[in-house]
Amino acid sequence: MEHPVLTPNGLRVLETRYVRRGEDGHILETPQELFVRVAKTLAYAEVIFGKSGDESQWNDKFLQLLSSLDFLPNIPTLMNAGMPHGQLSACFVIPVEDSLAGIFEALKQAALVQQTGGGTGFSFSNLRPRGDIIKSTGGQASGPVSFMKIFDSATEHIKQGGKRRGANMGVLRVDHPDIMEFVRAKTHKQSLQNFNISVGVTDTFMDAVEKNAAYDLIHPRTQQPVDHISAKAVFEAIIASAWETGDPGLIFLDAINRGNPTPTLGQYEATNPCGEIPLLPHESCNLGSINLAHHNLEGSGVDWEKLRTTVHMAIRFLDNLIEINHYPTEAIEKVSRGNRKIGLGVMGFAELLIRLEIPYDSDEAVKFGERLMKMISQEARIASANLAKDRGTFPNWAHSMFKDQNLHVRNATCTAIAPTGTISIIAGTTAGIEPLFALITKRSHTLGGEPLYEIAPLLDRYLQKTQFPTTQSPNENQVQDHLLNHASLPEAVRRVYITALEIPPERHLAIQAAFQRHVDNSVSKTINLSEEARPEDVGQAYWRAWELGLKGITVFRYGSQGKHVLEVEDLYGVPCRSMAQGHSC
Repeated sequence: MEHPVLTPNGLRVLETRYVRRGEDGHILETPQELFVRVAKTLAYAEVIFGKSGDESQWNDKFLQLLSSLDFLPNIPTLMNAGMPHGQLSACFVIPVEDSLAGIFEALKQAALVQQTGGGTGFSFSNLRPRGDIIKSTGGQASGPVSFMKIFDSATEHIKQGGKRRGANMGVLRVDHPDIMEFVRAKTHKQSLQNFNISVGVTDTFMDAVEKNAAYDLIHPRTQQPVDHISAKAVFEAIIASAWETGDPGLIFLDAINRGNPTPTLGQYEATNPCGEIPLLPHESCNLGSINLAHHNLEGSGVDWEKLRTTVHMAIRFLDNLIEINHYPTEAIEKVSRGNRKIGLGVMGFAELLIRLEIPYDSDEAVKFGERLMKMISQEARIASANLAKDRGTFPNWAHSMFKDQNLHVRNATCTAIAPTGTISIIAGTTAGIEPLFALITKRSHTLGGEPLYEIAPLLDRYLQKTQFPTTQSPNENQVQDHLLNHASLPEAVRRVYITALEIPPERHLAIQAAFQRHVDNSVSKTINLSEEARPEDVGQAYWRAWELGLKGITVFRYGSQGKHVLEVEDLYGVPCRSMAQGHSC
């Protein structure tokens, strides 16, 4: 059986965080043994489905899939498969009810989820506004933002799976009376540091912005208007805060609900922390990503047949995951099993473009990205339909849009584009569908304070061929030093190795839209802006995202915060500054 060929950084991440350890902290398994543990656990679902004879066969196939690094599941699966608590999902949405008991019940559930490695999303839109009279006590409500701070403080002290700090998404509808307080909640850069926040905007609101009109603020308990406000003023406040801090992003509520496969069961109000999975209250989703760089035929484009095979195996893997998962609460288990949502996505898109010598900001990249995701989406749906023939449709199928289409599928959703921040390091490729951050990236907060330095994929190979003596076989540190101090890349090479801040916002959006057209859930993608970008540039990006029919948008202006996960070592005379990927945590 093939053993994983890990980069030094990939090995460090696995050994530091995800392999099993004894009580004294010593390592109990190798990376290959980790993959053996995961594959064996996922293959056991075949026994549950009455296919015990297939368990060994699928154990071998899953192990090959993981060991080759052609596909990796979300981090909780790597951490927890075959372990006592066995919680394998990454994405959850927890409802927050408008009562003290309801609020703290949500906090308790969030703690249970984060303890096992999951990320939590919340809509705080049902909470009464600040200053509202509480009839039972005669006191005044403190409003959604005050309770978000309690959730934030709790998350600060809960490590996901005991290994990393938790992550949250907080959403507030644009018509909530406290919307302006929410929009400005992170402008002092001290509160809500464990939250990404997004405004849930509607088409009605965007129309009002376009017409420079006022719109109603609605009391969440009575559903009656309590005030009205200029839509343009709110939009400009959103823009100003996003320009300054990267938050809030936008979630287009009408767009995500137009894609809701089970609208009779409820409406989407929130997403997971990175925005790629809209979920119903108490719902979870399992993610996995295909390493596109491993599906390249040297000099011949994409190995489409291998990609097709990988998609079908990955869909089975993720459906098995639902079956053997240990859910944090009964409510989460009921909704999650009822809809059986999965989110198969990709990583290594930028590396694949480099291999194909296609500049990320080109029309060719947009067309190629759409073709690629269309094929993955179609094959994922076929794979889900094949599973439905053998295992049955998802239990809530009769309440879904698929019944109207007479389309029998196993999973209410099949595809999503996640940020893949950690699994892409393990796989040794670029994150999600993001471009290169820089030719050299310093990644902080990954190993408990130990930074990781990453060189752009294939660039070290290029330099070894062209800029080092043939008698020298440079190591990674030598390549890094050479890049920082001496490298001068030809224009044709720099076009292929174009980095995030060199790409205009409209080209970022074009790539996001190309993938979104063929994704069931949503797309985690950061629209990077230069430090010199103006607030109106943020506004144009937000407006264009709505026009394109995207489900959400995150913008991040370079240098707008003091310290971030990603720091860029630049080659072209720009001082090293901090860079973040916004919501793509």
